[in-house]
Amino acid sequence: MRTHYPVVIVGAGPAGLLLSHLLHLQGIESIVLESRSRAAVESTIRAGVLEQGTMDILNETGVGERMRREGALHHGIELAFGGQRHRISLTELTGRAITVYAQHEVIKDLIAAREAAQGDILFDVSDVSVHDIDSTQPSVQFTVDGQVRRLTCDFIAGCDGFHGVCRPAMPASVRKEYQRVYPFGWFGVLVEAPPSSDELIYAAHERGFALISTRSPTVQRMYFQCDPSERAETWSDERIWQELHTRTESDDGWRLKEGPIFQKSVIAMRSFVATPMQYGRLFLAGDSAHIVPPTGAKGMNLAVADVWRLARALDDFFHRDSEAGLRGYSEAALKRIWRAEHFSYWMTRMMHRLDDATPFEQQMQRSELEYVVSSRAASLMLAENYVGLPLA
Repeated sequence: MRTHYPVVIVGAGPAGLLLSHLLHLQGIESIVLESRSRAAVESTIRAGVLEQGTMDILNETGVGERMRREGALHHGIELAFGGQRHRISLTELTGRAITVYAQHEVIKDLIAAREAAQGDILFDVSDVSVHDIDSTQPSVQFTVDGQVRRLTCDFIAGCDGFHGVCRPAMPASVRKEYQRVYPFGWFGVLVEAPPSSDELIYAAHERGFALISTRSPTVQRMYFQCDPSERAETWSDERIWQELHTRTESDDGWRLKEGPIFQKSVIAMRSFVATPMQYGRLFLAGDSAHIVPPTGAKGMNLAVADVWRLARALDDFFHRDSEAGLRGYSEAALKRIWRAEHFSYWMTRMMHRLDDATPFEQQMQRSELEYVVSSRAASLMLAENYVGLPLA
């Protein structure tokens, strides 16, 4: 049984799986360790707005075929407030677009690619711990099938999410964390219905924010702002529809298309960044290093950008004997991360009801919305951040 890999990846989310796929294309072997079962990983439903850069990476690396076939390519979004909807033309402003394609579908595609390449993924592992990360031969210990195993490696990629073991393994003396926990959450529902709109609708209303999104021609994803302590099961379908209709009402008579609600959940919201994203031979990527509120549609895209950068740095190390990319990984990644954090924070504050806002601040929110939809410069700023800045 093999005991050493060039790279051990902890976590089989989008970051870990894509990193393993990218490394395989570069001829670098890796193994992915995941605490959940394959079924759980593939069935955890998450939002999925893919930036242009993410779309390009999936296409260029051979895992974008199903995304192109089943995803919904969007060239704009709508901002709704005051009974009217205003379109932000993403493609006209930037030449770029987005695709709505759920995160768990991306994960399925990546697992299939690793399986086809006979890549190593271990599901249902437990008791994962990382060791000797400040040495040239770190290791990862874990339990699988009742057996304790230990793998040595050249590098560890911590792609195990906000609650994972990798970030805490970095010394507290070198780690700094920044966080903003929001006093509201999102109540999300999945609905069997045709699309209510050709593009995503972001609605600001005095009762709170709402988002109308899509999953497929027959399944729609909708959200509305709520107290994060709400219990989804206490909401009747009738009450949910009343709230969604109220927050998205339009003076032109447009209404949401209703259908059976088959999933309800409440999502807490936070902004979070951990720095640095590397220590010794341990590198963090994705949610293990940063979280954004979903308003800006940046979460999975940041994870993709992280591992795209990390894979290039590892390629330079193994094939060109250069450590420059690895040494500069954290600083370079954080520039993009803080830009996305700011955009997501800005979108969140502009679109949500802020219970602590004074009447003056409420009018400031409305003024900002009106400026964004009436100024080409302001619309361009939103659009270029929404479709994603070019990878560099």
